[in-house]
Amino acid sequence: MTNSKRVVFTMGGKGGVGKTGVMVALAEWFEANEIPVTLLDLDTENKARGSLKHFFNGTVTKVNIHTPAGLDAFVDHLDSGSEIILADMGAGAGQVAADWFESMYEDVAATGVSFTAVGVVTPDPASVESILAWANRLQDRVEYVVVENATSTLSDFTYWRSTEQAKKFRDAFSPMVLQMEFRLAELENPVRQHGIKLGDVADRKSPVSELKRASLIMRAQSYRRRLFSEFDRTKEVFLP
Repeated sequence: MTNSKRVVFTMGGKGGVGKTGVMVALAEWFEANEIPVTLLDLDTENKARGSLKHFFNGTVTKVNIHTPAGLDAFVDHLDSGSEIILADMGAGAGQVAADWFESMYEDVAATGVSFTAVGVVTPDPASVESILAWANRLQDRVEYVVVENATSTLSDFTYWRSTEQAKKFRDAFSPMVLQMEFRLAELENPVRQHGIKLGDVADRKSPVSELKRASLIMRAQSYRRRLFSEFDRTKEVFLP
């Protein structure tokens, strides 16, 4: 296994907070910067929509880390793939993923692989508790990225920003904090339903008629530009 590789994975747990949306945008950012990346879908629920494979069907490998064979497959991808692996965990993957991490971390890290754990918080306290639970297991073996995902125009992140446990997490692990702005439902819903990447809407490549409206194209361009600037600002935790 070669040195200087990075595994970027989402911290599972609470579903519906926008983890896959962040990973899709991150994959697009790598593509825009012409940085090769291997995409792995570790969402073992095998649902047709809402997984990474839904957005990048031909270029995503499904890996079931619930099984020893799946663990081996992940390590094989590390050995043969590009220098960066984006791995999208499913909701509820906490215990399985933590066990997986424990079993392979020491040997893999010894080869020069770095890990970045991406969590998404919303105003829902459960999303924050999920990240704190993961951090309790992962500790300082990863670098942390926390995305504040605004689920409404006036999202209140008080629980994430002010509770004692969240403060302790930030003090202990100094996570990179990114903002993801609220997206209008008339853009977000069809994008999710049809597995259309934001960039395809922004670049007028979407085959879905409702996503060809000029106002939605401009919004997609704005969302992408601002999110890419957040990735640019924190790029050191996404690169080998």
